[in-house]
Amino acid sequence: MTLPILYSFRRCPYAMRARLALAVSGQTVELREVVLRNKPPELLAASPKATVPVLVLPNGRVLEQSLDIMRWALEHSDPAGWLQAPLAEMLALTSAVDGPFKHHLDRYKYPGRYEDDSTSPSQYLHRIAIGHMVSEWEQRLARQPYLFGLHPTLADMATAPFVRQFAHVDATWFAAQPWPRVQKWLADFEASALFAQVMQKFAPWQSGSAGLPFPRAP
Repeated sequence: MTLPILYSFRRCPYAMRARLALAVSGQTVELREVVLRNKPPELLAASPKATVPVLVLPNGRVLEQSLDIMRWALEHSDPAGWLQAPLAEMLALTSAVDGPFKHHLDRYKYPGRYEDDSTSPSQYLHRIAIGHMVSEWEQRLARQPYLFGLHPTLADMATAPFVRQFAHVDATWFAAQPWPRVQKWLADFEASALFAQVMQKFAPWQSGSAGLPFPRAP
């Protein structure tokens, strides 16, 4: 049987989202690990945007957005109940992650790429802006262990890869902030068997060869 094809890159938080949902749902795909500086022609043909993740379904349909891939997987099978929360509210939260959070994260993590002067204090203004959002999530987590209740949902798994990036820019600073619930939420995510499963290393895919089945056992 022909499997869906997932073009992915291990460290990309958007691709992490896709792999997380595919793994928890048990939807097997052919994973093709992409080298971003040398993107294969098959990826470019499937998706001119040329960013990962991209999921090519056996019927030729192409899903180019990480949240679309997550929803496709979970709508087929959702054993962990990731869709068991108000979808509109979850998508509103993830929209803030993909919008202002990601905007400020890029400029905090890569100041020289976006600012004329990489030593500009504006880098820290971006960190402050992200901190306001994280503080809102801290308050939410004060009422419940996950963003939408007693168990992880799509919102948690779509958000955690980006909070992980933010935390790793300056781990000492992040650990010193008054966000104990967010810090625990992130630590639990990073310590989970699911995270270990989706962060296994895959050799770069070579054009013309078969990809690897995913998910596979940790």
